[in-house]
Amino acid sequence: MNIPSPGSALLASRALWQMRVRKRPFVLSHGINARCNLRCKFCDYWQENGKEMSTGAIFGLLDEARSFGIGVYNAWTAEPLLRPDLPAILHHAKERGLVTSLITNGMLLRKRIHELGDLDRLSVSVDGIESYREIRGASIDPVLDGIKAAQDAGHQVLINCVISGKNLDEVEDLVRLAQEMGTLISFEPLHVFEEMKREVWDEMAIRDISRYRKAMDRLLEMKNNRYPIINSLTYLKMVRDQNPSFRCHASDIVLHVTADGSIVNCRVQREPLGHLEDGLLNVWRSSRERRREITQSCKGCLFFGYVENSLLYDLNMEVMAHYGWI
Repeated sequence: MNIPSPGSALLASRALWQMRVRKRPFVLSHGINARCNLRCKFCDYWQENGKEMSTGAIFGLLDEARSFGIGVYNAWTAEPLLRPDLPAILHHAKERGLVTSLITNGMLLRKRIHELGDLDRLSVSVDGIESYREIRGASIDPVLDGIKAAQDAGHQVLINCVISGKNLDEVEDLVRLAQEMGTLISFEPLHVFEEMKREVWDEMAIRDISRYRKAMDRLLEMKNNRYPIINSLTYLKMVRDQNPSFRCHASDIVLHVTADGSIVNCRVQREPLGHLEDGLLNVWRSSRERRREITQSCKGCLFFGYVENSLLYDLNMEVMAHYGWI
């Protein structure tokens, strides 16, 4: 099957047709498992320890997703590389004509990169350099080695950084690291989930707003100077001002499926809308009104995938010109 490359005009036209004409999401965001080899304090996915779909069930999901019109399959949470069947899942997605994407902490990347020949997009979480061990509880060295191994295997790598009080002084260093390594880099602020423990927020929170704004202004300056930051200027200004001033289309763009097969609205609003056993199309149709209510009542977030792609959905020209991970 001839699969359009990520970022191609054909893929963009398919996405527009799916979202604007058929009124269905184009990306399947799949929390592929509930296990992780790290214990990051600010993340609660590894703490859920829930059920995971079988390989066959995931194949069925991918078959149904393709019939539904999905064009991109993104595997993430808690750590996808812990699944032995990940290569088979990515291969099945490619056979169904889907662009494949993976978000990983990178700890197992060197060990398994040779198995990921069907992967189109690779994102690795790197939240600091000197602060990495304190934030993630492990050495950064295996992650950097994994990124190099992925590049040697021909993959373009995106480093994703969650900005917190722990790494605020390192954001510029991370951009320079990305430039030196030949990767792209993205930023988004730490999101406060209701489930986050108070002591974690107290430890990770950004308290010096003046220092924070100075760091964000530096990122804007580096973006304008063509450093490899994929975020748009519009988004970086929202993050600097801590103002999610956009119309959210997260549930119009992305179909979210959890590790146990539940279908939810988004990463923030995790209320189950249905289950894969009910059928994607049936859940999508029956949850239309509830999705609208959830979006209208949501206080908003600054997850870059939601913001940037919602702005693209609304044809924001600056984002169309400067957002670099499509």
